[in-house]
Amino acid sequence: MMDALVIFIPLLPLLAGIIVGLGTVCGVLTGEDKESLAADISLWAITMSCLLSLVTLGADLLGKNSGTFEAGEWLKCDSLVVSVNFISAGFNIRLATLFAVLLAIIMRFSIAYMHREAGYYRFFFIFNVFAFAMLVLVLSGNAVITFMGWEIAGLCSYLLIAYAYDRPIAAANATRVFVTNRIGDVGFVLGIGLSYVLLGSVNWLDIKDQATSLDVGEATGLAFCFAVAAFAKSAQLPFTLWLAKAMEGPTPSSAAFYGAVMIHAGIYLVIFLQAIFEQAPLIMGLLVFVGLLTAVYSYLVGLTQTDVKSSLVFATSGQLGLMFMECGLGFWQLASWHLAAHAIVRGYQVLTAPSLLHNVHENPVQSVSPFLARSNWLYLASVQRFWLDQMIDWGLAKPVRQLAHDLSYFDDHALDRLMGFSAPAINAVATLAQLKEKSIGAQLDNDIDDFSHGTGLAGTLTHWIAGSMNWLEKHLVLEGVSNKTLANSRELGRFVNGIERKVLRPRYLVLFVFITLLVTF
Repeated sequence: MMDALVIFIPLLPLLAGIIVGLGTVCGVLTGEDKESLAADISLWAITMSCLLSLVTLGADLLGKNSGTFEAGEWLKCDSLVVSVNFISAGFNIRLATLFAVLLAIIMRFSIAYMHREAGYYRFFFIFNVFAFAMLVLVLSGNAVITFMGWEIAGLCSYLLIAYAYDRPIAAANATRVFVTNRIGDVGFVLGIGLSYVLLGSVNWLDIKDQATSLDVGEATGLAFCFAVAAFAKSAQLPFTLWLAKAMEGPTPSSAAFYGAVMIHAGIYLVIFLQAIFEQAPLIMGLLVFVGLLTAVYSYLVGLTQTDVKSSLVFATSGQLGLMFMECGLGFWQLASWHLAAHAIVRGYQVLTAPSLLHNVHENPVQSVSPFLARSNWLYLASVQRFWLDQMIDWGLAKPVRQLAHDLSYFDDHALDRLMGFSAPAINAVATLAQLKEKSIGAQLDNDIDDFSHGTGLAGTLTHWIAGSMNWLEKHLVLEGVSNKTLANSRELGRFVNGIERKVLRPRYLVLFVFITLLVTF
């Protein structure tokens, strides 16, 4: 029975978020005098969630848990079954307990920090939903529900980065972070699909138990998909720079998202899927390579940062790089302890970042590292963050913008000519249709008047049906054909005729080759 408690660990923060959200929308929670009520609801919910996770952890340590709890089936289609099940033992419940404790501490810190902020209630609504998402992510027993938590946490991240949405830089950074993380989501979705195709299940425990039945190629493809998702979520190269842009949000959200909790979701996924990665030596090597490269990159760039949050950002990505390297080398237990210790320390550092200058004003530090001072080119590269942002803009953002420009130009200048219709011709067709509609409508009105002179229920019903059909023909048939239907057909024809010319451009050929390789492997 102790296993059943696990379902309430994520549900309580969700319930608090729903109450705060509905209270705000309905005008019940508004103004400074209601701040304490919203704070109490949120704090009590996360505190109870924390206590339940501690009880479940204690039951696991005493051997009272079976390890899983299934609440029912969410989706069943042929052999695909997605159950609402949770893991109540082992690494999952331990990490969930740690995250619940850290989220409770950050929630308590937020009450005073966010006092009198314009978006006070919005912050607590999003933070409660985020707590729910992260606890679902860690405790879920199948890949689909885990992915739902993964996505909801990403959405909450976007909303809190853009907390001050009236500032253009905050909105732009939130969008950049959101789009970058969607690249990792592609890997996660492909991993779920491959799990079902190769192993016939999306339940995590089934996937781990059947990992040894995969050959090296299958295990490599599956592990690569989840590795890409982990690299993006935990800010490993080439995705590292999104972490620096994410610090636009309030300090409590930065501490929860990018210091203590969400930033560790990627490395959690790798540790949890140890059985899959151990069957793929090539991907283990990739973990070592990417982790080491990210650690070195973050160390060099972190030496020239001039603000505390940026320094913490690259310290975080560097430590995460070491965790990935530890996993690649097979030190799974070390990586688990490293994750837990880093979550605690980094969360504390981000929370105390605003008071750092007060704490260290008597112990000034050297502005430039002697190591970088002896090499001008390395110092310049560190200041410019090795031009990684510019390379990503050139290699990804610029081609996407050019693609959008090409499509816009194609729509504005080529579609009408390809269809062979001019604006006057279309207007003439519309005019003729309207004239025809008027004549038919007038004739129909006369017919209705002549036909419906009868009395009784039958006559009244017939008159009403005739009027309804007249309205239908007038508003949905004649006008629709002259405007909407014709315009849609024209756009479709012009688009199809223009595809052949467009696909011959080099950037599109590269895009198709990349998609083909992604689907193949």
